[in-house]
Amino acid sequence: MTDPLLNELLELALEAGRRAGALLRDGRPADLGVAATKSSPIDVVTEMDIAAEKLITGFLAGHRPQDGFLGEEGAASEGTSGVRWVIDPLDGTVNYLYGLPTWAVSIAAEHDGETVVGVVEAPMRGETFHAVRGGGAFLNDRAIRCRPAPALDQALVSTGFNYVAEVRAHQADVAQRLIPRLRDIRRSGSAAIDLADVAAGRLDGYYERGLHPWDLAAGDLIAREAGALTGGRPGAAPSGELAIAAPPGVFEPLRELLEGFGAWHD
Repeated sequence: MTDPLLNELLELALEAGRRAGALLRDGRPADLGVAATKSSPIDVVTEMDIAAEKLITGFLAGHRPQDGFLGEEGAASEGTSGVRWVIDPLDGTVNYLYGLPTWAVSIAAEHDGETVVGVVEAPMRGETFHAVRGGGAFLNDRAIRCRPAPALDQALVSTGFNYVAEVRAHQADVAQRLIPRLRDIRRSGSAAIDLADVAAGRLDGYYERGLHPWDLAAGDLIAREAGALTGGRPGAAPSGELAIAAPPGVFEPLRELLEGFGAWHD
């Protein structure tokens, strides 16, 4: 990279992710409990989600006070610099609550509305994924690429399920119809890690309905910079309606099936 702004944003995102990841890994209370719920009683927030977002926003604002923020746990400001940070301080909260290792810190920087930097910090894996627009994708400073596309019936695809029971029931029906047409389906519990794993060649694809910008922003850029295609319904960008990431050759047939199965509606 030669752009000083992108260099600065990347270095800040990496350091903020490292600090938040260390806090979450090393500071998890033995008696960790639910601090609040959101869309349903099983869509939870812990005190550590809140503490991690406060750490990240405080660190970034200390270095770039004119930037805006959009965070899962409530950070929201417009800013005046043209840069906005999109933050999920703990993606995979239920995994974290139960002591499972699949969770991550997700930090993206937008410039004039376009995502230009993405960092996914996965402390329990000892892994840091990052990408800068036009600069490729990296895992612990090693360049990564998505897998060559297999036939769809040999593809390993990940997904996630909503916390609202009625929505989850339809998503389960879509997955049931999809499974016979794939190698298999996985469900990690972290959208950021699923997108990063597509980038690293550990999955042949990923799809999910109901994601928020903080779930998507960093991982979507990392996947694209690793050679994956990302999108939603035909002609649309990934969104809460539907998000898909897969290498060319898997992306289109997977999207065609998901469109036909109604994966984009409840």
